[in-house]
Amino acid sequence: MVGPERPQFVLFGSSIVQCSYAKEGWAAILADLYARKADIILRGYAGWNSRHALQVLEQVFPKNATAVQPALVIVYFGGNDSMLPHPSGLGRHVPLEEYVENMRKIAIHLKFWKFSNIYFLETSGTFGPMGRKNENCRIYSEACLKLCREQDVKVIDLWTAIQKHDDWLNTCFTDGIHLSPEGSKIVAKEILKVLRDAEWEPSLCWKSLPTEFAGPPFDIIDPDSNVNLSDMTTYSEIELD
Repeated sequence: MVGPERPQFVLFGSSIVQCSYAKEGWAAILADLYARKADIILRGYAGWNSRHALQVLEQVFPKNATAVQPALVIVYFGGNDSMLPHPSGLGRHVPLEEYVENMRKIAIHLKFWKFSNIYFLETSGTFGPMGRKNENCRIYSEACLKLCREQDVKVIDLWTAIQKHDDWLNTCFTDGIHLSPEGSKIVAKEILKVLRDAEWEPSLCWKSLPTEFAGPPFDIIDPDSNVNLSDMTTYSEIELD
C-alpha cells in the first residue's frame, strides 16, 4: 500500500459495481468527491449473482486479514439473481429464498468480520431484456430491504429511487440494465445521503473527513476565484439538494 493511510470504501457486487468507474459512473463520482479523503476500491464482477459472491466472500474479505481494513463496504447483488429461470436450468437466476439466505450470510460475515467497521447493502432495481422483468426485480428488492432491516444494516432502495425519475427507463439506464450517467448520479446521491445522515463515529460524510495535506503550507488559493484547490471536485454540485 501507499501512504498516508486513508479510510477505504470497498464496493462489492456485479456489473453495476464493475462498470461504476466508467465515465460519470457512480464510483467515479464518489472517487472525485473523496479524492483527498478516502480510497474507493472496486471488487465488481460482471454477471455474478449472490451465489458467486458467497463462494469468494472469504477471499475478498478474509477473517484473518491484518492489513488496513475498510471503513465502509457497499454490497450490490440482486439484479442477476432476479432474472427469470432459463428453461435449460442454467443461467444466473437464484431462487428468492436462496438469494435472501446468501445475502444474510454476506451480512453476517461482514458484521462480525474481526476488523470491520461499517457496511451497508443496496437493493437491486433494474429492468431489461434477457429474462428480466421489473416486477421480479421489485420482489427481490423488497426481500433485500426486509433482510437489511432485520440485520440492522443501512440500505438504499434503488428500485424506488430510480423510478421516481421522469422517463427513468430511458434516462437512467443505457440498455435497461446498466446505469447511465444520470442513473449513476442518483445512486451516488443516495449513498451520500446515507453517509451524511448515519450516526457513525467517525462520520464518513465527505465534508466531515479531513482533507489530506490540507492547511499551511499546502493550501493553494486560486487568486481569481478565491477557491481553495484542496477541496476542488468536479461533482460537488450533485452532493445533495
